[in-house]
Amino acid sequence: MTEKAYKYLFGPVNSRRLGISLGVDLAPRKVCSLDCVYCEVGATTMLTMERKEYVKYEKVVGELQHYLTNNPLPDYVTITGSGEPTLNSRFGDVIFFLKSNFPAVKIAVLTNGTTLNNLSVRRELLPADMVMPSLDAVSKDVFEKIDKPESTIDIDEYIEGLISFSKEYKGELNLEILFLKGYNDHESELKLLREIIRKINPTRVQLNTLDRPGVVADLKPLTYNELEEVAKIIDYPNIDIIARKSEINLMSESKVAVSESMILELIKRRPCTFDDIKKVTLESDYGKVGEIVEVLFRKGRIEEVSENGSVFYKFIVGQKKKESKN
Repeated sequence: MTEKAYKYLFGPVNSRRLGISLGVDLAPRKVCSLDCVYCEVGATTMLTMERKEYVKYEKVVGELQHYLTNNPLPDYVTITGSGEPTLNSRFGDVIFFLKSNFPAVKIAVLTNGTTLNNLSVRRELLPADMVMPSLDAVSKDVFEKIDKPESTIDIDEYIEGLISFSKEYKGELNLEILFLKGYNDHESELKLLREIIRKINPTRVQLNTLDRPGVVADLKPLTYNELEEVAKIIDYPNIDIIARKSEINLMSESKVAVSESMILELIKRRPCTFDDIKKVTLESDYGKVGEIVEVLFRKGRIEEVSENGSVFYKFIVGQKKKESKN
C-alpha cells in the first residue's frame, strides 16, 4: 500500500454495509442544505441549496487516480462529504470518472436527499451502484424541528424527489431514517412515514438513532427495543436496524492498516470512541491504537467529549484552518 496524505479521500474503512469502503469528500465542512440537530460533523456553517464546485474536480480525481492505481481496490468508493455531496456541481463527473477508469469498483452515494427534486441531480446519480438518501420526517413541523432545512426546501417537494428517483433508479436504494426521542418517534409521525415509504418503495429501509455527539445537547437516542417497535409500526418488507449493537457489528475479515493520518481522518468526519476506531480498522492491538490516539491528543488535534455515557474523540476544528480551502 502506498503511503500518501490525501485531502479529499479518507479510509479505507471497514463498513458493515459496504465492506472495504474508500470515502470521497465532495463538500467542505459544513456546506449543507440541512442543519440537523443530530449531525455528528457539527453545525452547518453554510446553509444553502446552491450547487457549485465546492471541491475542485481535478483535485479529487487526481487523488482517486493515485490511490486506486497504487493500492488494493476497495469494495466501494463512497461519495459523501462533511456536508451534502450532491451540492457539488461536478459530483456526477466524479462518478463518470470512476465508472470509466475503475469499473470493478462499486460506487455508493450518501445524500440527505434534498436535491433529488432536481432532474439533473437524479440523472447524475443513476450510474451509482447504491444510493443511500435519508428522510427523518414527513410532517412539516417535525421535519423543520429535527432537520432545520434551508428556507427554500419544501417537505412535499423533497418527498416527491425521492419518489421520482426511486422510479428512475435501477440500483440499490437504501432509505435511512434517524430517530430521536421526543422528535420523530411518536406514532402519528411513524404512520406518516409508513405511508410515504411505500410510495418511495426503496430497496431497504434502515433505522438508526443517535450514537455520538450531535449539535444540540442532551439529545436522547431510542433503545434497540424501541427501534424494534418502530420497525413493527413502519412494517416494511425489507427493514433493518443499523444502530450500534454488539451483536450486529459484523465487520469484514479484511484488515486495514492503521496509521495516525487514517485515524485523524476518521475522527475529522465524525466523533469516534476508542472501540469505534478498533472496529473500523479491525485492529486487535489496543496498544497500537491507544498510542496513536494519545499522540493526536498531545498534538492538540483531537479532544475528548462525553455523550450518553461514552467518551468520544472529536476533531478540533480550529487546529488547521488552511484545510478548509480547496
